[in-house]
Amino acid sequence: MPLLGPTDELPHPPRRVLVAGTSGSGKSTLANLVARTLGLPYVEMDSLFHGPQWTKRPEFESDVRRFVKLGAWATEWQYSPARPVLLEHADTLVWLDHPRHVVMRRVAVRTAVRRVRRQELWNGNVEPPLHTVFTDREHLLRWAWKSHSRTGERVRAVLEGEHAERVTVVRLRGQREVDQWRSGPLRRAAERGEESVR
Repeated sequence: MPLLGPTDELPHPPRRVLVAGTSGSGKSTLANLVARTLGLPYVEMDSLFHGPQWTKRPEFESDVRRFVKLGAWATEWQYSPARPVLLEHADTLVWLDHPRHVVMRRVAVRTAVRRVRRQELWNGNVEPPLHTVFTDREHLLRWAWKSHSRTGERVRAVLEGEHAERVTVVRLRGQREVDQWRSGPLRRAAERGEESVR
């Protein structure tokens, strides 16, 4: 199946949607919007993964295996143990391929705002002090910088692999393309889906 862009029509109304992108690209925001537009349940991967003190929840993999068996959902394509399982059940993969400077600006602002507000995230976790960007090799800002190109490598592997004929892949570069896709092909796919159940 060819790689689709922001104005290409979707071949079918998506029912099991993954949103791929590096940290700060807007995966969760778009996955949630896709779910609302298509009338699908939204499952937030971070809430399944993170336990207290930023530890991995022991139930993570079993929770993922449980929800992918549902007939419909939208979520983020992240976390190494989950990616193969998610892809095996997905019918659509949306790739947020934003420039590095866009992603870094977004993740820096988001991290600073969450820290200043002491915003509780998942299972009581809050962002660490801002100075830890210089001391923690796994700090989100450093992770976003060094992992920026990995999403593209993973998506290209999908396009060349065993799921290429089954999974529709959409590439969106920048917020303008995201907005184009949401108001165009995604909206029309949702309308087709509504018509098919009447």
